[in-house]
Amino acid sequence: MRDTGYFKDKKVTVAGLGRSGLACVKLLYDLGAQVCATDNQDNEAVRLNASGIKYKKIKVELGRHSQEFIGKSDMIVVSPGVPMNSPLLSWAADFKIPVISEIELGWMLCPGTVIAVTGSNGKTTVTTLIGRVLEKATAKKVFVCGNIGTPFCAEVGKIKEGDYVSLEVSSFQLEHIRNFKPKVSLMLNFSANHLDRYRDLGEYLAAKKRIFINQDESDYLVTNYDDPVLKKLAEESRAGKVYFCAKEGLDHNQSAVMAAAGILGIDRDLVLGVLRDFKGLQHRMEFVAEINKVKFINDSKATTADSTLWALRSLDGGVILIAGGKDKGVDYALILKLAPVKIRAVILLGEAKERIASALGGALPIHRVTTLTEAVNKAFTLSRPGESVLFSPMCSSFDMFSSYEERGKAFKDCVFKLLKGQNALCQLKQS
Repeated sequence: MRDTGYFKDKKVTVAGLGRSGLACVKLLYDLGAQVCATDNQDNEAVRLNASGIKYKKIKVELGRHSQEFIGKSDMIVVSPGVPMNSPLLSWAADFKIPVISEIELGWMLCPGTVIAVTGSNGKTTVTTLIGRVLEKATAKKVFVCGNIGTPFCAEVGKIKEGDYVSLEVSSFQLEHIRNFKPKVSLMLNFSANHLDRYRDLGEYLAAKKRIFINQDESDYLVTNYDDPVLKKLAEESRAGKVYFCAKEGLDHNQSAVMAAAGILGIDRDLVLGVLRDFKGLQHRMEFVAEINKVKFINDSKATTADSTLWALRSLDGGVILIAGGKDKGVDYALILKLAPVKIRAVILLGEAKERIASALGGALPIHRVTTLTEAVNKAFTLSRPGESVLFSPMCSSFDMFSSYEERGKAFKDCVFKLLKGQNALCQLKQS
């Protein structure tokens, strides 16, 4: 790491004790900072994380944020889950305490070359593919981290000069950067998302474009030529512009990877080999099982209607769609573009189910359920041989699950339980 002495003896408060907040606490403690942590939630998961750091005599506040707790801090590091309208941020401004994000903290210490990826959809796939291309093309170590699952701050202690970081960054993580300056930034696409957090699309776009605000002529911005919003936005960047579009048998995600690899001088044939061998990601159009000639697909990573629309386009035959979760303010009616030819029925659960039902306006048969087990069983009952049951929620997971990974695993567990029951029934009929 670089600048490891900067935080020694500084009083740093970490706001949020989720995955990234916990990584910040551990990193700062190891650097000799006087660390304390605050989380306005007080539940089993947060208490478990807190218990893992209390033995180090780190002061922890749960169930609230208070002025007294943060008042004497030299710096506050906020997790992505802390919204811009949090009172904690107002108090920090009143006390003139600098506020940074987890990726800014990682950046301050990182000696490697950072390739940062953002966009409304496709971030995880592109970040993963760039990492695999770099692993294949270079003898240097490659770290794939960020919003993809492993926090930047959990990895930065292992990163050496010359190593590469393929970093997925969300708009939430970009809100509190100061000097974050990737060598290559990628903006894949832009569509309505997170309108439960941002006042409008303009505010959401303003957060996204922070990925390139510190870049200069020595850096590169890779962006989507087919997205008019991003094409215009790129004019604001001082970095060298490289555009991509779907062509020559490559989709937009693959073309973005190819463009980034070209900047880094990586052979095109090597990239094509990685793209050809890529089998996909867990929770993103992941085949789970086939039961009575019905395929079950786990697309828990899909937290927008655009992602679900992409998933529908990639499937042949009829689809029973399972959707719902915590509403993010997106336009669920987007899926109606393919409804007449793809979707036979929609099964809804979670907080957003009535809003989704309203957006679909009676264009599709809708079935409301209360649990994921009920949803899977209902979908199987409605399905026909040759069709697919697609779990593509269009929403975040936080009404019923702690993450899209937990939600996806729960879906797979329900499918495997159904499969086991069907196998048992089949054996009974044969006996």
